[in-house]
Amino acid sequence: MKIAILASGFLPVVDGVTVTLLHRLRRLSELGHQVLLFCPSYKTLESIYPNWADYTGNFLPGIEVVSLASTPFMGIEFERNVSSKSYTQVLQELDRFQPDIIHVDEPDRLFLGFDKVPAIAYAKSRQIPCISFYHTNFLEYLDDFLPLPAPLQNLVRWLCKQFITKRVFNTYNATLTSSKTTYDKLLKIGIKNAVYEELLGVDLATFNPNLRQEQFFEQHYGITTGDRTTLIFLGRLTPDKGWKFTLKAIPELVQKLDSNRISLIIAGDGELRSAIDQALTGVVDFHLLGRVSPEQIPALMANSDIHVTTSQKETKGLTLFEAFASGIPVMAPAAGGVLDSIQPGWNGLLYQPGNAADFVTQLQRLIEDKPLRQQMGRQARDWVQPYDWHQAVDRLVQIWDSHLSTTA
Repeated sequence: MKIAILASGFLPVVDGVTVTLLHRLRRLSELGHQVLLFCPSYKTLESIYPNWADYTGNFLPGIEVVSLASTPFMGIEFERNVSSKSYTQVLQELDRFQPDIIHVDEPDRLFLGFDKVPAIAYAKSRQIPCISFYHTNFLEYLDDFLPLPAPLQNLVRWLCKQFITKRVFNTYNATLTSSKTTYDKLLKIGIKNAVYEELLGVDLATFNPNLRQEQFFEQHYGITTGDRTTLIFLGRLTPDKGWKFTLKAIPELVQKLDSNRISLIIAGDGELRSAIDQALTGVVDFHLLGRVSPEQIPALMANSDIHVTTSQKETKGLTLFEAFASGIPVMAPAAGGVLDSIQPGWNGLLYQPGNAADFVTQLQRLIEDKPLRQQMGRQARDWVQPYDWHQAVDRLVQIWDSHLSTTA
């Protein structure tokens, strides 16, 4: 099969979209498919991503990556999106490649860059299927990046839903999502072609409890954690990841505990880095690692005790799967796609969104009860076993095949 994929991002950026793409491409290459991937160029961010060119051109056998001219997204320089000027190149490359099917990740974000519904006109003119994938709840992110009075915020959200989200996604043959919770949201929004299937996974060999070792943080990062319980926060340091709540809740947690009981490992970067640094200094033992390479993440997870996320807007949450596979429990708000994965008391705990007191109560339970969190970690590893990337990508290929059969 010849598959053209249009994506809102790719490596060396590390997030749910790019990690998913990497594993898809690896599996599609193994299966012998041909793929032409379009993504934003990170050339202008060479000081941040000096190896950006390693992820362009002939990336894997049968896999070609085309980097498109890009501009800052939502005013954030290191968040890139495709430029409208690059769409001509997309059409030229599609003509050269002659795909059997087109798959578009985050078409609403690409729509804002291209200023048109991505690839749909091309697909219709060639009578080939065009499938979209719903990765990110952008409607819920508006208040993080566009602070407005509530009435105006509601109006903007309604306009975006009507003229971007519904208009874009309903144009495709299908809109895929890997979250039952998100699927239900899509139906309420008015996405009529939504399809739910387990299409995300984790590399169970790479993320493994056996990576745990004595004095890991001291040997690799010069960090002495001693007997402290290590909490790992992994992701962008941006407003949408719940950092405003975290910075409010951590001091309340420390009031309940001896501050020497915990260490915070924060892996990621973003506009809030300095604010996080200032807010936590003198409050708790914490370490800002900045951007870390994908190769570092499995060991970071396995050598932590609890993965904490305070984001209420995840469509699924790949880091949860990675934590589970690493044998550690997850603490998260009872909101969004994490509800599909966390079974409270079995593989993690949930707290009431926005409730700092409940956050402290639930997290304190895990911190103070080492046997409990170790048991949850073992159960988390068992729970995630069916979520292998090979199976997830094979299910996606089956969906593509079904649409090829329909249009044949």
